[in-house]
Amino acid sequence: MTARDPEFRLGSVLATTFTGTLTERFGAPIERIPTPARLADWLREVDLTVGACSPADLAAAVELREAIHIAASAQAVGRPRPRDAVEVINRFSARGGAVAVLAEDGRRRWFLGQPATVAAALGVVAADAIEILAGVRPGALALCASPTCRAAFFDTSRGRTRRWCDMNTCGNHEKKARLRARRG
Repeated sequence: MTARDPEFRLGSVLATTFTGTLTERFGAPIERIPTPARLADWLREVDLTVGACSPADLAAAVELREAIHIAASAQAVGRPRPRDAVEVINRFSARGGAVAVLAEDGRRRWFLGQPATVAAALGVVAADAIEILAGVRPGALALCASPTCRAAFFDTSRGRTRRWCDMNTCGNHEKKARLRARRG
């Protein structure tokens, strides 16, 4: 990471963490994977380490990210998931080829092949998106209450009442704005 690269926002759900590589979609957008090298950095951060990424890999990643964002956002507000977004997610999942393996520490890891490919890593992300979109995991998709963010996130809180994609960013910004408004 260079001094000018924005930090990654890493959450507990892979697919929505991936959509968070573009933030402030309705404000001043911040692209967190602007180059193939940053895509490789992000994949390493989420334990999907691959070799170098190409411009074509980055274009594929952006295509998948946007399809997940579109489908998750639609589902979060009770609209049908757009067919073209679902087709993109399914295509990436089908061609991925990664397999789950049990690591020595007892946790699941992903084997991305020899050599590890970006297609396999993106297939893992797509499969994760399918799990949350299909309701396999307990939780619900929601949209961040920040009017400039509106990121889709997976709410696993007890009452499914979480409002922010990330309390340390969007939630804090909103709290500070309310405090400034009260102080006049």
